[in-house]
Formats: sequence, structure tokens, C-alpha cells
Amino acid sequence: GEDVTANVRTIRALPLRRKLALPALELRGEIYMPRHAFVALNQQREEDGERLFANPRNAAAGSLRQLDPAVTASRALSCFIYDVTYIKGRELHSQQEILGFLAEQGLPVNPLWEHCADIEAVYAYCERLERERHRLPYEIDGVVIKLNSMAMRAELGETTKSPRWATSYKFMAEEKETRLLDVEVTVGRTGTVTPTAIMEPVSLAGSTVSRASLHNYDLIAGRDIRRGDMVLLHKAGDIIPEVIRPLTERRTGSEQEILPPTHCPACGEELVRAEAEVAWRCVNMSCPARIRESLIFFASRDAMDIEGMGPAAVDLLLERGLVHKLEDIYHLRREDLLELPRMGERSADNLLNAVAASRDRSPARLLAALGIRHIGVRSAELLIGHYHSMEALMAATEEELALIDEIGPKMAESLRLFFSEDSNVESIAALQAAGVRMHEEAQAPGPQTLAGQTFVITGTLDSMDRKEAGERLTRLGARVSGSVSSKTSCVLCGLNPGSKRDKALSLGVRIMEEPEFLALLAGNEMAQGELEF
Repeated sequence: GEDVTANVRTIRALPLRRKLALPALELRGEIYMPRHAFVALNQQREEDGERLFANPRNAAAGSLRQLDPAVTASRALSCFIYDVTYIKGRELHSQQEILGFLAEQGLPVNPLWEHCADIEAVYAYCERLERERHRLPYEIDGVVIKLNSMAMRAELGETTKSPRWATSYKFMAEEKETRLLDVEVTVGRTGTVTPTAIMEPVSLAGSTVSRASLHNYDLIAGRDIRRGDMVLLHKAGDIIPEVIRPLTERRTGSEQEILPPTHCPACGEELVRAEAEVAWRCVNMSCPARIRESLIFFASRDAMDIEGMGPAAVDLLLERGLVHKLEDIYHLRREDLLELPRMGERSADNLLNAVAASRDRSPARLLAALGIRHIGVRSAELLIGHYHSMEALMAATEEELALIDEIGPKMAESLRLFFSEDSNVESIAALQAAGVRMHEEAQAPGPQTLAGQTFVITGTLDSMDRKEAGERLTRLGARVSGSVSSKTSCVLCGLNPGSKRDKALSLGVRIMEEPEFLALLAGNEMAQGELEF
């Protein structure tokens, strides 16, 4: 849903103008980061003390979402265009014609495509690419196989999830043996304790791997993984290193059982494990291992929206001891900020202004920003809409919370667990003392003309983004969902609606286009007295 046009224009492989004038043309392609660019980017980030990207795919996605196109331009992205999804003024009858047309227009087309006469040729091509994949200047995990004839494609049709005329051939994950030397325990933003295997470095699927997540201690016990084991390793999805199993036949007797810790390795608080869950958690919001991720999340756009307080800024503040917990953000001083590297007067003033502005964010934004497990933006709005203040919410019992529509037992339990910790209560009190808004005036709702109806929004709207559309539907009493089911009342479709529209049609769910949606809003918001001109 984000407009990345300005960033895409910086990709040198893409021409800025079409050679052939056509009434309409819509293309599909993929933007990627070459291996050499990925290595160079991570080297620079390491020198700058920034977090490294896990893989080229994440790096490319992050680069496309930069607010400054100059940053995207510096990342050496490239792309391949592989399909024409809509064209007016010219007919294309096969995939071969499509690729030829794209090349004629000066668009980047992957030169490795091949037309295969039979299934044996398809297998031979896939096997050859699997052997040569690591020699390519970019990472791949398989091959897409498409029927050439457009007429035959139309005859075969599509399911709600995928076309019948195309499939993918995924390469076998490369497996290597290595020794598990130790287990490192890390604590995430929500307090989840994650064991990570530290291994003898091994070359795997194009990179050197020395660490792999073990996910949780139930998995470790189930697979009987021990310190000192020789283990079999692969990359899940060709990206994430994973320990498949220990090679028990290679054991010497010196291997050690891996047990879950009883206390947080960072703050010493006793770890808790909710019933029917596998994860152990630290519920101390002021835990130093949680605070970095919590600060970044707290300042993010969907939370308190403190512009200028991204990961790099948070790292600097922590390194200099200027923040230790969330409330410290509201006690930053200009003179301290000016001593930070790459922090000029304008940047310091902008950051302090953003911090000051965040004091008046809604209590719902604050609740979401606290990073309570299972509590996102939507549930935070429901909770504050019901109680109107943090104080009243904190006083509610688990049973009372579970009675609120769309707030189930897991959310209620998570809230009570969070508010039962003295350190969390003290942090909220400190935020209030710093001037962060904790109360929301109870307003009489306008006519809930869409109460009881469930909407799903798909595609791109011209008049507003999907978040705003969802908020306006919610004000009218509707529930906004992310998936289509037989219980969905209506699917609002913008440009390029995708599979959700197809599923709605198959289920007989009402489809609403944008003009009808705007008319609906106008009529209902006028009844609420909210229509703006």
C-alpha cells in the first residue's frame, strides 16, 4: 500500500520512458539486490554500527521503503520484468511474445529464460539451474514454469490462490554437517527467550553460517539436540539457517543436555511460561535486553510516531546512557543530543519536537506502543474505546476484559500478566508524569449504521489509503478484517484487488468498488455530522 514510485525511478536498469506509446500498460517484475551490493551494504552498516540485513531479499525490501530516494539510489538495486498483466493497443499470444515485447521496450528481462518443448526439457533446465545457482550474481531458490500459450492459459483458468497454468520448482535445500558449540539465549521485544545455536562456521547455500535459531526449548528436547553434537544444517526456505537433527551416531558421550533458563539472562527476573505455550518469556518491560527493541517499536510510525528515532538513533542513545527505559525518551536534553555523532542542531531540534508531539498521541496509540503480547493497534483501540483511560484499563479484571467484543481470553490474560508486574506499572506512571496522555474523553458515538457488518479491503484506493478507509468504516460501527470468509459482509476493491476479490466472488460475498464506497461514507458520515468539505 505504499507509494514507492520515486524510489523505483532510481533503479538504473529501468528506463524512465516507454519506447512505444500505448493507451495502457501494466507490468509485473521483481526488484532484487545483487550479491556484491548486499555484501558491500552490510560491510558499511557494520562500520556504522547499524544492524546487518539478514539476506538480500530483506535488504531490497527495506531499501525500497526508504523515505529518501537518495538512500535507495545508493543501494544498487536492480530488477527483472517478467510479465505483462494488462495491455491495451497490442495483442500478445504467448510468454515468448511477452518477453520479446519487454526486451523491445528496453526493459530488463532475465536472459536465462528458456522455451522447453516437453517435460523432459523442463526437468533438464531445472536441474541445470540448480547446479549453477550459486554462480549467479543474485540469489534464487527455484524456477517458475509457465504454460507458453495465452489461449491455453485462459482455458485452464485459475484457482482463488494460484493459476493452473504456472507452478514453481523449488530447489532442494543444501545440507551440511557442523558442530554445535554452544547455545546463546536472546530476549526479544515481547520478552520471548530464543535459544540460538553457535556452530563451527560452515559454507552453506552461498554464505558462511555460524548461527541458527533453535526456536524454543520444546523443539530442542523433541529433537534431542545437545551441546557438542554434530548436527545436520540447512537453510529453511533457502534463507534461514536451521538445525534439522543431531547426528546421534557420532556422539562421544561428552555432549551436554540443553535446558531452558529459569531467569532472564539480561535482567535476572524469573521467566514465565503461559499454559499451552512453548515459549519462555521475561515480562519485565525494563529488561535491558528488551529495551532496545521496545524503544524502536515505541517510536515507530504505528505507535508513538517519533520521527528521527529509528534503530541507529536508539543505538546511540543507549550507547551513551541517555535512555534506559521508555520514559527516558521524554527527558532527553538538547545539550546531550548535540554531543552525539552525526547529530546537528537541526536534527536534535527535530527529534525533540517529535518527542514533544508524541505526548499528545491517543491512549490507544500508547497502549499499542507498549508492545504487550497479542495487543496490536486494533485491539488497543477497542480497549481504550471501552475504558477511555489507561487507569481504568489497568484496574479491569481478566474476566471483564475477556467479555469485550474481539478481545479473547489470550489477550485478557496477556494484559493482566503485563499489568501485574510492578516495573511495568511504574513505567506507565513515569510516562504519565512526563506528560504522555493517558485519558481519552468519552464521546457519544454517532449512528453505528454499519454495526454488525464485516468489511475486507483489498487493492489500492485512489482517494485514501487502506488504513484511513478502515478507520472510517470502524467509526460507522463496521468490523474490518484481513481475510475473506462466508461471514464477510462486503469486500471493498481498489485497483489490483488480487485473490481476495476472487474468493469473495466464489463465496457470493458482495463486491463494492471505490465510487460506491465514497457514496456510502458521504451518506453515513453526514448522518454523524462528520462530513468535511
